[in-house]
Amino acid sequence: MEKRARVLIDCKDAKGLVYNISKVFYDRGLNIDNNREFVDKEHKRFFMRTIVSGIFDIEELLAELHAITPKEAHIRVIEPKDKKIVLMVTKESHALGDILIRHADGELGAKIECVIGNHNTLRELVERFDIPFFHVPAEGLSREKHEAKVMECIDRYSFDYIVLAKYMRILTSTFVKVYDQKIINIHHSFLPAFIGANPYKQAYERGVKIIGATAHYVTNDLDEGPIIAQDVIPVNHRLSWKDMQRAGRDGEKIVLSRALALVLHDRVFVNGNKTVIF
Repeated sequence: MEKRARVLIDCKDAKGLVYNISKVFYDRGLNIDNNREFVDKEHKRFFMRTIVSGIFDIEELLAELHAITPKEAHIRVIEPKDKKIVLMVTKESHALGDILIRHADGELGAKIECVIGNHNTLRELVERFDIPFFHVPAEGLSREKHEAKVMECIDRYSFDYIVLAKYMRILTSTFVKVYDQKIINIHHSFLPAFIGANPYKQAYERGVKIIGATAHYVTNDLDEGPIIAQDVIPVNHRLSWKDMQRAGRDGEKIVLSRALALVLHDRVFVNGNKTVIF
């Protein structure tokens, strides 16, 4: 039976890679519906995203591709289907609400497994969409003990990504390591500027002329993980930092939505502390 797949290849650069990979597809009678590639010349890394269609066995195709690519190549053959995500929230509803509406309209490209909040504020909103909500309060607990309870909720589900939709807590290195390259955050600043708490106030005090939002993978370096998407909004001296915050919320939900669309459609490669996006 004919099917489609996204073939993602990340490996050390070498001569003839595009030819050899394409020949595997040709020899198997597969059609290349779309293809993009990029070479990071500084680090000598090759990236390729190809959509193929035809009759094939995924394991056999993987074996053939590994045979003609450099050792330790990272190769994935992914049949397009909705990913599964877990959302983590605190009290702010704008990013969460946007995701819930896109999910309800079938635009998200993912199934929301559950929403976890360290406050109960957003339960009613989430349950209107018939999605499980778990309240895991942090009061009186160390970060480690609180995260252990959060992880108990998360691990009830099979999922692809954890989305921090304005989850206003710093995660421990243990948590980040367990879910390495699976956590996506929206930061209310145009990173790398104004890292940490209350970046709108920082931006106001600095007298900036633009504010922005950044969606990125979470690493142990606070707000410094590989960037997936960014955008900016012009501001001026008439705005207080709270005015900037209100204006920035629209940017935050748009940038997060854009980043999720890229990740959920397998368009993002992590390349050290940067990303390659097709």
